[in-house]
Amino acid sequence: MAGLDLSLAFSPCPNDTFIFHALLHDCIDRGPFSFTAFMDDVETLNQEAFKERFQITKLSFFAYLHLKDRYELLDAGAALGYGCGPLVVAKSKDVRLSSARIAVPGVYTTAHLLLRLWHPEALNVEITRFDDILPGIESGRYDAGVIIHEGRFVYPNYDCSEIIDLGAWWEKETGLPIPLGCIALRREPSIIGLKENLERLIRNSIQYGFDNRAASRNFIKSHAQELDDDVIDSHIGLYVNGFSLSLGAEGAKAAATLEEMARCRNIL
Repeated sequence: MAGLDLSLAFSPCPNDTFIFHALLHDCIDRGPFSFTAFMDDVETLNQEAFKERFQITKLSFFAYLHLKDRYELLDAGAALGYGCGPLVVAKSKDVRLSSARIAVPGVYTTAHLLLRLWHPEALNVEITRFDDILPGIESGRYDAGVIIHEGRFVYPNYDCSEIIDLGAWWEKETGLPIPLGCIALRREPSIIGLKENLERLIRNSIQYGFDNRAASRNFIKSHAQELDDDVIDSHIGLYVNGFSLSLGAEGAKAAATLEEMARCRNIL
């Protein structure tokens, strides 16, 4: 196979930079492949996927459900698990969400979908970059917000309280892990046949990270919002797990259940 350079897009969050560090830094054998990396927040990547900009891209599962005709889900690299869902937070636990100004981290984020599934009357939402949500609540611009990524670990620093853990709600409703984000391959004839090869490379990159925890730290910190090592370790520990190595039957069932619930509520 001749050398092939592929565009690869993912978020700057620690789970993604941990996953792709080894792949991008010659820590594993990539065979004939090379990768041109792009990083941006997940909602920007969701929006770019509707333009089919990147060949391999991180997507929120909600975005992927809109894009199944254009992108193929990879079995490796996903953010999916138990105890890792988005949180709804506010300064006051007495906030009325049916009328509150609620910041959400993107139209096509799974966090937004979960809010709609849990509280269909919470319609006064404002699309906000994930890292602007907590400062916005602190300043009074928003009454509440749905937080993801590092926000889960630092929201008390912004004088916020948890209203609900949407992941815990999902687990109670379904008994399944919450499918948050995935890696997807653009459906183009020249690369779709490489799916298994790419899944193997991503798995090898993750496994290298597990086996060499310190190797990726500088790369992770150069892109992270929160630089505290304990926060970074907690983030990676929560979002990079066995489902990242392979969705398996349980992960696939979780994704299918998310799609079924969204269709039943006429959200998809």
